[in-house]
Amino acid sequence: MGPSTSSAVTLNINGEKYTLSVDHRTTLLDALRERLDLTGTKKSCDQGQCGACTVLLDGRRTVVCLQLAVAAEGREITTIEGVAEGGRLHPVQQAFLDLDGYQCGYCTPGQICSAVAVIQEHAAGWPSAVTDDIRPEAGPPPLTAEEIRERMSGNLCRCGAYVSIVQAVARAAAAEADTTVGAQATEALA
Repeated sequence: MGPSTSSAVTLNINGEKYTLSVDHRTTLLDALRERLDLTGTKKSCDQGQCGACTVLLDGRRTVVCLQLAVAAEGREITTIEGVAEGGRLHPVQQAFLDLDGYQCGYCTPGQICSAVAVIQEHAAGWPSAVTDDIRPEAGPPPLTAEEIRERMSGNLCRCGAYVSIVQAVARAAAAEADTTVGAQATEALA
């Protein structure tokens, strides 16, 4: 008898632990959709090119059609189902709704997960390919439409809702910045 081709894996998804037996070749995308019925994450190109399957893995965006489920054990996985905060939409979700950042909606879960990470990456000062001044002391660059387009370029929308997506990311980033400034002011007053 040869070596086993499956393993029990415990996945931490949206704050809950799930233990399942998976073939070593099972992608995280297939485990999410087919084994755990978390179908918000979409299966599209299955080649890591379209971004429809983007989730957050330890807070960083990842296309899970290329991620093996066994390699995700012990990591924090956030899918579109876990982005909302206590029944209240995440600012990115609200901005997508308010500004029509979706058409058919198929790419929207991946777009939203990417946008959440983009805003965090930008706030942390991570440069993009279009960032003019990449010196750490320069701080985060202005989050211009060009910056947003570059940072979101791994997510395709066949309907062409890009203008609204860029506007939604900008609005959500501004809302999160306002929330952070407000929290810091409240902390300073305490």
